Amino acid sequence: MAEKDITEKTLEAYNDVFADIINVLLFNGRRYVKENELEEESPNSSYKADGKIHAQERDIAKYWRKGLVRIALYGLENQTDIDGDMPLRLFSYDGAAYRSQLLKDKEMKEKTGMAAPRYPVVTLVLYFGYQKHWKKPKSLYDCLDIPEELKPYVNDYRMNLYEIAYLSDEQVQMFTSDFGIVADYFVQMRKNKNYIAPETTIKHVHELLQLMSVMTQDNRFEDVYDPDMERRTTKMCEVLDRIENRGIQKGEDLILTLMRYLLSNNRTEDAKRATEDTAYRNKLLAEISNNE
Repeated sequence: MAEKDITEKTLEAYNDVFADIINVLLFNGRRYVKENELEEESPNSSYKADGKIHAQERDIAKYWRKGLVRIALYGLENQTDIDGDMPLRLFSYDGAAYRSQLLKDKEMKEKTGMAAPRYPVVTLVLYFGYQKHWKKPKSLYDCLDIPEELKPYVNDYRMNLYEIAYLSDEQVQMFTSDFGIVADYFVQMRKNKNYIAPETTIKHVHELLQLMSVMTQDNRFEDVYDPDMERRTTKMCEVLDRIENRGIQKGEDLILTLMRYLLSNNRTEDAKRATEDTAYRNKLLAEISNNE
């Protein structure tokens, strides 16, 4: 899981991609957040339970600042699966961020006598599933069994959930970074169960293919990567051509391996039938796979 999380956040850690996601999802495409206004924040925080200190980690966190003034702290959380406890997790992350502000405020008052400025914490959950909507809890209320008598005294916490595969075509077109390619892929897969690559040039090739590999659970996206793709114009249609050609080559190699195996074991009749009967050929391929 740790390796997967690292891969997921590589593309979005670029300021151009991070700002693009915030501007489209929060501000309807208006370019409020600029790349050079984003500053890295450690995604790590901790909490105390059972007398022990436990670490917790966001996927990505960045400050949005104008000059020396921090306007907000943004967090991104990637989800390929639906997590019914997600509101509780986010409440913990955001609470730790506000707790950090209190500690900095105390430190600043001790040093200068002045209060540290306070800023909001905004976390976005990016859900990449395209087979079904997120139908698990989306708020703290949904996670808890609250007696009616207590509800007026329990503060709710709503998570900012964005189902990438269910964005509108207009929203997808608002993206100007590589994330637009990612969003377009999942929207097309939801609608058509198929993907036709756009003529969009990829800026962060390796990171995009890593993200696609993890989110689709298809290693071919990362397997076709070549460092030379970074030194020239690379488009998604080329990536798909490479994937298709690799699939064809792999299929041909499997058939050659099967034929060598059958002929070396004097199974000429099986070899002949395998050339004519696809189902039988697949059965034989499974057989030699189990024997390896």
